[in-house]
Amino acid sequence: MNVLVYAGPEVIQTSLARSISILKSLLVPNYTVQAITAQSLSSHPWPSTGALLVIPACNQKLSFSSTTSNTIKSFVEHGGALLGLRAGVRSSVLETGLKFQDAVSGAHLTCYFYDGDLSGPKTISVTCSQGELSGTAEDVPLEIDAVESSSLQVLARHSEGSKPAAIVFRSGMGHVSLWSIPLETSMSSENAGDDDSTENKQKSLFCDTLRLLGLQLPSDSSSAPPQPLPLILTGSPSRTDIVQQILSSISLQIPGTLVDENNTFEFVDAQPGLEMLRQARSQSWHSVAIPVIAFSNGCLPQPSDTPLFNLEQYYSTLSAVRQEKTCPSEPSPWGIGEVLQYGEVVTSTQTMLDKNPRLLSDLPVPFLSLASHQVAGRGRGGNTWVSPAGCLQYSLLLRVPLSQIPASKLVFVQYLFALAVVEACRHENVLGRVGEAVKLKWPNDVYIVEGEEKRKIGGILVNTSFTGGMVSIVIGAGLNVLNGPPIASLSHLLSPEAQARLSLEKTAATIMATFEPMWNTFVLERGSFRPFIDQYLDRWLHSDQLVTVTTTTPHRRVRISGITLDHGLLRTVPEREAWISRASGQDDFIDLQPDGNTFDLMSGLIMTKK
Repeated sequence: MNVLVYAGPEVIQTSLARSISILKSLLVPNYTVQAITAQSLSSHPWPSTGALLVIPACNQKLSFSSTTSNTIKSFVEHGGALLGLRAGVRSSVLETGLKFQDAVSGAHLTCYFYDGDLSGPKTISVTCSQGELSGTAEDVPLEIDAVESSSLQVLARHSEGSKPAAIVFRSGMGHVSLWSIPLETSMSSENAGDDDSTENKQKSLFCDTLRLLGLQLPSDSSSAPPQPLPLILTGSPSRTDIVQQILSSISLQIPGTLVDENNTFEFVDAQPGLEMLRQARSQSWHSVAIPVIAFSNGCLPQPSDTPLFNLEQYYSTLSAVRQEKTCPSEPSPWGIGEVLQYGEVVTSTQTMLDKNPRLLSDLPVPFLSLASHQVAGRGRGGNTWVSPAGCLQYSLLLRVPLSQIPASKLVFVQYLFALAVVEACRHENVLGRVGEAVKLKWPNDVYIVEGEEKRKIGGILVNTSFTGGMVSIVIGAGLNVLNGPPIASLSHLLSPEAQARLSLEKTAATIMATFEPMWNTFVLERGSFRPFIDQYLDRWLHSDQLVTVTTTTPHRRVRISGITLDHGLLRTVPEREAWISRASGQDDFIDLQPDGNTFDLMSGLIMTKK
């Protein structure tokens, strides 16, 4: 679900930036926090995926159209939430209304928003359940035009005069909150680390407000992320020599240390390594090197040693699906997924591979790194996040000669792997027929679609490195499998009985076994995407979709027609000229690169990636 922060021309930029920052710190990963323009607010179906609309402080009167005002009112009444910051009384009643009523109690509320001059800040003092907060702002107390009732709750009052400074009002199935407490600057720059500081009291009040608005804050929002733990290196029990081959390839014996550019890895045997893992879980533990516990001769740790990921179930599922997919019974050196490095908590599976050049070049492939939790996971554009429980995150290392796959065809790897994820979701090990609701969003996202509602559940990130005529490919992926509400996940599509059969282990194994024959075909066809294009277009969201391309001057309305098979570009046809092009047989296309553009599905916009 989205938390949308209004970014119209009336908004004060410091308030906008501060609002987005604090909302992200409190709500990610449960919600996506993003700005929404005045145009998108008036013309795009944002309520279908929105949980909260935030209006920051403004320096001029808001003038929403009656259509936009009615959309906001309907959004709230049907279960959404509205948060207005720096609310006040100076000539700022929205001309078109924004008046809310609770049908049960008969109470009504008229929203006011501050639109004064910020040139003369004054000291402001507010009293709430957390204590007294102080800061600087125009001293404009919030005045409420509402019938006193159980629908209205006062969260904070100005210390002088006891006028409300923060309130929550129920309207229909949703809620409205108004604040006059400044957010565009920190309430206090002193003692920020002190639990009793004004900054922390403000944050606590903000959390209370969000909960009353119906949002679900991450359970660990107030705690530090877990520390990385030792890794566990295993191979398929049917291939007893795998781990020894890996150690030989990186020229190590156990115990042994590999010093790389970004990390140092300390390889240890199973028994002392498991004792190290138990100690790391039970106490505050820090280590300069990352321990890697090597299980040789086809042995696996006990389920109690890896309580968040059952390696035996993973490998047994992988073996069964590989047979079903007619993967080679004894591939050289092994099949995709038959080597697994597992970490209960890691920094980033992607960083450990592609930021350590010795490991990247010496590890035999295919090599899969998988984690239950990441504390610095990587996404497109350099984004980072702390992964929530129930998310499947992993990185797959492949290596191939450029003579087999030309560099110009590597763009298709992200499409190919995303297709494998969507296909695996349709397997009986995962969702079965319900998996038809899982779709692809160009260029590298995975969505679930239910009616008009589209929600992101995964994404793909591909990094490449070239050396000696070879290309090393690190495919990073995240997929929400068992996440609870409000995070969208595969489990959301299943009944409670079916949810009990869904697992991270089966999902990961099915994805690997589905991808292997597709990869083999891709390499055999020298990087051609032609064998997969029809299946890809059948699984994506965009066939004949009308969007606006903002990378052209002027902006163009275009209709999506497919993917080019030469360079993997998104092909679009300008809408006004589409019928002319078809009639004349002339080509009039706008082709867009996946690595240079981003697709805002909610707004229907294709923009330059920032």
